[in-house]
Amino acid sequence: MRILLFTGKGGVGKTSVAAATALRCAHLGYRTVVLSTDVAHSLADSFDRPLGPEPTEVVPNLWGQELDVLYQMEKQWGNVQRYMAAVLSWRGLDELIAEELTVLPGMEELASLMQIVHLHDSGDYEAIIIDCAPTGATLQLLTLPEMARWYLRRIFPLERRAAQISRPILRAITDIPLPDDELFDTVEDLIGQLNRMKELLSDPATSSVRLVLNPEKMVIKEAQRTFTYLQLYGYATDLIISNRVMSQGIEGDYLASWRDIHQHYGQMIEEAFAPLPIRQVPFFEQEVVGLGMLHRVADAIYGSEDPTQVYYMGRTHETVRRDEYYELRFALPFVSKEQIILTRSGDELIIHIGNWKRNLILPRALVGLEVEGATYEGDVLVVRFEGGQSE
Repeated sequence: MRILLFTGKGGVGKTSVAAATALRCAHLGYRTVVLSTDVAHSLADSFDRPLGPEPTEVVPNLWGQELDVLYQMEKQWGNVQRYMAAVLSWRGLDELIAEELTVLPGMEELASLMQIVHLHDSGDYEAIIIDCAPTGATLQLLTLPEMARWYLRRIFPLERRAAQISRPILRAITDIPLPDDELFDTVEDLIGQLNRMKELLSDPATSSVRLVLNPEKMVIKEAQRTFTYLQLYGYATDLIISNRVMSQGIEGDYLASWRDIHQHYGQMIEEAFAPLPIRQVPFFEQEVVGLGMLHRVADAIYGSEDPTQVYYMGRTHETVRRDEYYELRFALPFVSKEQIILTRSGDELIIHIGNWKRNLILPRALVGLEVEGATYEGDVLVVRFEGGQSE
C-alpha cells in the first residue's frame, strides 16, 4: 500500500500531476484510486470524463472519485452540526442561518481528507493518490491531529464528565439544548480518525508528500515554507516536481526570455530542495486534458520508473527544542567545518559550501531568534538559536 499526496500553490498543476501519477500506477497493474481534497474539484476535467461521489472506473485498475462533500460532512460531523444548530436556534437565529453557521472553515477539506483512512482500511486499493488542496489549507489540515490529540487527552474527559453531572440539573431549570453521550461519542470517534490519519500519513514507508511547483520565485518560496513545515510535523517529502518548464528548443524573443527565467529559477529550486530528487515537466504545446496528455506528463516525471517507489528516505533537516534554545540540524556529509559559511537573511538561513548553496526557510518559531553559533558534529551541521524558553 502506498499513499501519495500532491500539494503546492494553487494553479501549479497539482491535479494534472496527481492524475498522471495515478494513470501510470494503474498501467503498472496497481489497483489505484485518485481523489481530491480540494473543494473545487477538477479531476474529472483532467481525465475528460465524469466522476461521481463514489469511486468511478476510469481505465482498468484506476478509479477516480470526486467526493460529495455534503454527504461526507453529514457522515463525519452530523451529530456535532445538529447540536450546534440547535444551540444557535435556541439563541434566536433563523434555522437556515444556524445551519449555515455550523459549517466551520476547513470542514469540507477535513471530511474529504479523512476519506483516506476509509480507502486504506478497505483493502481495495494498492495505491491511493491524493490531489490535495493548495498548500495553506493542506498544512492546516495536517496539523489538526496534533491539536486533536492534546484536546482528547486534556480537555475532552473533563467536558464529558462535567456534562454527565450537570445535565440532569440544567434540564430541570432551562430548555437550552445540552450535549448528550452520542455527541461525545461522535467527537471521540472523529478525533480517533484524525489520529489514525496522522499515523498513516507520517509513516514514510506508506505515505509520501510530493511538492508540485512552477519555476517562479513566489511559487518556490511558498514550496520551501511548505517543505519546512512538513518536516516539522513529521510528514515525509520524497520528490519535487517542477511543472510547465520552458525547454531549450523554444524560439522567439518572448518565449526565449521565459526559457532563460526558468533556467535561472531551476538553479534556485536545486539550491532550495537538494538532496531531494527534482523532476521537470515541460510546458506542453497544448493543455493537459485527457488520457493521452496525462501519459505524456507521467513519461516526463517517471520515465520507465515505478511512481510508488520511495524516492528519498529520511529528513533533510529538523528542528530540535532544548531546555533554553533551539537547534536546527542539517545533514552535510563529506565536507569539513572550514568549508561551511552561514549567512542569515530574514526568515532564510543560507548555507554556502564552495560553489554550492542551500537556502532554508526557517520555521516561524525561529524567525525572531538570533543565531548563537554553529557546530559540525560528525556529518551534521547544528545551528543553535538563542531565546527558546524552557517549559
